[in-house]
Amino acid sequence: MERRTIGAGALAVGAVGLGCMPMSWAYSASRRRGDESLRAVHRALDAGSTLLDTADMYGPFTNELLVGRVLKERRADAFVSTKVGLLVGEQHIVANGRPGYVKRACDASLRRLQTDVIDLYQLHRADPEVPVEETWGAMAELVRAGKVRALGLCAVGARGGRRSGGRLHDATILQLRRVQQVFPVSAVEAELSVWSPDALDALLPWCEARDVGFLAAMPLGNGFLTGTLTPGEGFEADDVRARHPRFTAEMMAANQPIVAGLRRVAARHGEDVTAAQVALAWVLAQGRHVVAVPGTKRERWAAENAAAATLRLTPQDLAEVAKLPRAQGSWD
Repeated sequence: MERRTIGAGALAVGAVGLGCMPMSWAYSASRRRGDESLRAVHRALDAGSTLLDTADMYGPFTNELLVGRVLKERRADAFVSTKVGLLVGEQHIVANGRPGYVKRACDASLRRLQTDVIDLYQLHRADPEVPVEETWGAMAELVRAGKVRALGLCAVGARGGRRSGGRLHDATILQLRRVQQVFPVSAVEAELSVWSPDALDALLPWCEARDVGFLAAMPLGNGFLTGTLTPGEGFEADDVRARHPRFTAEMMAANQPIVAGLRRVAARHGEDVTAAQVALAWVLAQGRHVVAVPGTKRERWAAENAAAATLRLTPQDLAEVAKLPRAQGSWD
């Protein structure tokens, strides 16, 4: 698989990574299978998807434990990214950026992951009660201690900017400017897909100008852009899509032209090319430092996603995708 660099330190990873979250968090618990998830991780590594993206809050903790089972056997094959800064309670999630907590959390992640170093340690969310420079400084100490190789930041924003009319990633860029004064940022993780292209406006250009890697989260639109979801089928109560404004039956039906457009492009590249692979190829075409990180818990999809790294969209393809309708959601 094509290799791409993350940060000025030239950390190299496969152009398509593996988001491990669905194996333990956010999607229907009844459909999780530990053995199947392990096979998916192994298949991704076999295909060159070296970046494994997890977080201590996924589960919580169980996702790191699962990834650790693979790393125990194949540490040299993987580039491990995990996150710190969020604590999961009974019915809530809170931020914790206190330096002492960050250091303890890193040690705990290392134990669960069964490794002596984390390749990319990301701040999941800044703690509003702690200056982000203090949190980032503690993370930088972990680099100097040899427990972490590089640091990354997850985008703050959700969708408040869309409602208020402000740019979606202004808050993230402000945080990046602050932490960059303390220790170099190697990567930023944020949503980027055909139906959520907001990062192209300011965040991705900020990263490109500074040789900061960009990890494209949710590049398949939480599964919608795969074309495998049926409008009106519904989601289990513990699935994040049950509360997502683009996954009501009405909005899923309204957004079908996007999937149809991706399928048209796919058809030009061969009968085995899928809408999902076109969506991932579009993400990769947005810049040389962009790494797509689709999440899956199935071996089949891990292999299909990895194969998207070889798909090269033509100028005609890109122009056609650019003309697809804007995604609709119940906030519109």
